[in-house]
Amino acid sequence: MNTLTAAQIKEAADHIMVKAAIQPEIGLIMGSGLGILGDYIENPVTIPYQDIPHFPISTVEGHAGELMIGLLSGRPVVLMRGRFHMYEGYGPELTSFPVRVMKAIGVKTLVVTNAAGGINTGYEPGDLMLISDHINLTSRNPLIGPNDDELGPRFPDMSEAYSRRLRGIARQTAEKQGFSLREGVYIGVLGPSYETPAEIRMMRTMGADAVGMSTVAEVIAARHSGLEVLGISCISNMASGILDQPLSHAEVMETTERVKSRFLGLINGVVPLL
Repeated sequence: MNTLTAAQIKEAADHIMVKAAIQPEIGLIMGSGLGILGDYIENPVTIPYQDIPHFPISTVEGHAGELMIGLLSGRPVVLMRGRFHMYEGYGPELTSFPVRVMKAIGVKTLVVTNAAGGINTGYEPGDLMLISDHINLTSRNPLIGPNDDELGPRFPDMSEAYSRRLRGIARQTAEKQGFSLREGVYIGVLGPSYETPAEIRMMRTMGADAVGMSTVAEVIAARHSGLEVLGISCISNMASGILDQPLSHAEVMETTERVKSRFLGLINGVVPLL
């Protein structure tokens, strides 16, 4: 287990704030193919992950591997252009470490996005889904081990992991922009192999609407830290066994490229209201 201390969090936070011109209030974590949002940040300070003490390195296509701080729709934000996954060999403590650092530099609200496979047969590739809840099927938790009470309580409440208030803001924003959002349960798995058709049938029975290989550890750490969370999945493909075709990461990237204008419009519309 990669136990990270409050001193290591502070060291990373201090390194970032020495370079930053503003103190961010909102944190954004962008999933596969969604880092295009970084192009809309005004006067950004960009810091490669490898330059930040104790940060892992992102190794996945579609994840640029850099932290950006600047203004988005008039609000001071910090944006992760690419995230870390447990299937890359990192423990949940490391994949969620940036969330701890965001809290340390002043972030109060976290927007987490991902590309996910659609389990709900009413969904279509390109849909955007508000995450109302999640199921952690990774069998990993970033809070295992000694608890630091300065970071959060030993047993954090997860009854509203994804803020009802923020979901309402996102729904209203989408409605004003002329489209509707799906809303459902995200199930997080370890990966990196895609799920089998039998696993997808099991997940549907469990109540999941979309599946992915990220997000849950980050959100657990965020709620432990007292951050309010908004989660959005881009349904990049239908999950295994729903359509008679193989799954590929290339399809994920193609779909996120196709829906980027709608995704960008939603995030840019939501951020000023958070």
